[in-house]
Amino acid sequence: MSRNRASLRVTAAVTGSLALAAGLTACGGSTTAAESEGGGEKIVTVYSADGLKSEKGDGWYDKVFAEFTKKTGIQVKYVEGGSGEMVQRAVREKTNTQADVIVTLPPFIQQADGKGLLQAYKPQGSDKVNGVDKAADGKWTSIVNNYFGFIHNKKELAEAPRTWEELLDSKYKGKLQYSTPGVAGDGTAVLVKAMHDFGGKEPALEYLKKLQANNVGPSSSTSKLAPKTDKGELLVANGDVQMNFAQSKSIPNLGIWFPAKDGGKPTSFALPYAAGLVDKAPHTENGKKLLDFMLGEEAQKLVSEVGGGFPARTDVKPTDANAVELTKLMAGVEIFEPDWADIDKNLASYVDAWKSATGS
Repeated sequence: MSRNRASLRVTAAVTGSLALAAGLTACGGSTTAAESEGGGEKIVTVYSADGLKSEKGDGWYDKVFAEFTKKTGIQVKYVEGGSGEMVQRAVREKTNTQADVIVTLPPFIQQADGKGLLQAYKPQGSDKVNGVDKAADGKWTSIVNNYFGFIHNKKELAEAPRTWEELLDSKYKGKLQYSTPGVAGDGTAVLVKAMHDFGGKEPALEYLKKLQANNVGPSSSTSKLAPKTDKGELLVANGDVQMNFAQSKSIPNLGIWFPAKDGGKPTSFALPYAAGLVDKAPHTENGKKLLDFMLGEEAQKLVSEVGGGFPARTDVKPTDANAVELTKLMAGVEIFEPDWADIDKNLASYVDAWKSATGS
């Protein structure tokens, strides 16, 4: 909810523009305590999972960051990668912190907290976010809600598969791919959903072992699977509703669907983009301002219209065309709530078991 590793991109929001200028490096060097507390430097650095920024410069991040810069004069330096990758990078930099804000998907936001990467801060508007979508101690809060899903090529596969079991058919051999659990948030979500749908770790791994016969192989980037699916290189891949819905506006062969276990209902679970203020951030005050801005009503109203996602604030109820379409898309899908505490605690062992079962 990527999570998946796109090649790292670093960009900066430019005052008065909706486009982000590419090619800047992540904020480097140390900052004095006075600058950190007072936000003396007009910079804020964001480490984020991919999906909210558009290659064309018209994504939610693009517009929100540009408006933030216009109103505050603070430039946003942006680094993008997989959910797990962003956390690992921040861990490596703990002795010389570079990021001010980190945005990633469960269970990696919990992992970031567990590794001591986050400091408590409850942004303005976070009181309007559901309790399950934020940490009680203020270490993180969702800024964009989202759901896990799969995609298919609508041209080659006019009707989406319905069940997990259908994906074992030989017609999907070399035409199916999912991103890597433990590296990509959406890849980890494949494992989470399979464990739920099949009733536990062992039956899920037994299924995924069989599915490996059709799987193209590991992918650290979920976002890169959509163009492959659109071109017909893949028939089916994993993804998430927000990212894939936004991508479908420019790659028309993309369809979103939700696998069911044979005899069951299609299921999904919330996979929100969750943001936290980085501990010992070089620009703490600027990080707070950006978090406040992203949870503000103005930014939240753009979540569906621009980003193709769901507002994190319960008091923001969009009625734009995208919001209507997204509501229809989720109709009939059974939403379950994973045990994120268990997944956070046991993620390494679950991923190791997946590697062993699939030979990955």
